[in-house]
Amino acid sequence: MSTAARRDRPDRRWLVRAEQIGDAFGLVLLLVLITYVLTSLLGEHGWEAVVICFSTSATSIVALTSSHAKPRIVRAAVMISALTVLLAAVAAASDTHLYLNISSAIQVLLLAVAMGAVLRRVVRNAGADSRTILGAISVYTVFGLLFTFLYGFVARVQNTPFFEGHPGATGSDLIFFSYTTLTTTGYGDLVPADQPGRMLAGLEMMIGQIFLVTLVAGLVSLWRPGERFRRRGGDGAKVPPAGEESANP
Repeated sequence: MSTAARRDRPDRRWLVRAEQIGDAFGLVLLLVLITYVLTSLLGEHGWEAVVICFSTSATSIVALTSSHAKPRIVRAAVMISALTVLLAAVAAASDTHLYLNISSAIQVLLLAVAMGAVLRRVVRNAGADSRTILGAISVYTVFGLLFTFLYGFVARVQNTPFFEGHPGATGSDLIFFSYTTLTTTGYGDLVPADQPGRMLAGLEMMIGQIFLVTLVAGLVSLWRPGERFRRRGGDGAKVPPAGEESANP
């Protein structure tokens, strides 16, 4: 076997793996929802933070692979994810918030890049089908997670409580506040006490509404379930366009 062929083999293996879950945005959405549940139920410190970090890393890697990212980018995401999990584990073992803050910051950036790749794939896809809609919903749902991590980072580094009249905010409080803000539900029980929390909350409200009204609603309006099946006549045979006569007598 030539040297060039040996060099190509790892890349080909990555391409085969990527093709197996290409456009698997349903799987991406499932991982996003799992991360949402874990973030809601588990704490944001200690070994529970390691579990959330692992789930977030898996979401980012699958999102990049489903978006047909280049193999070297996926490999870099795997190595970066391993680093973030390691930092979170060190933080849990040593009870040091610095390593957890660094891990969270890297996780936010990696997840944002992965969702950017999903959004790019959705926008460049011709037409609208169930996969593109699932991809758009995945990106929309991840906005809530991204802002949850940002709120958690701010809550750890600032000296004052993040919420007004609510000291000691937990991860469950932060993710609940993030999604009520994203959807502009606004129950009013949790309110940022100061900047930059208020600024981030306002930004999340604008992004959530603009994204939902423009992209997700637009894709749903264009979606025609069963269109491909109807074009083939329901039995695998192509139906000639209207106005054209069949060649058979």
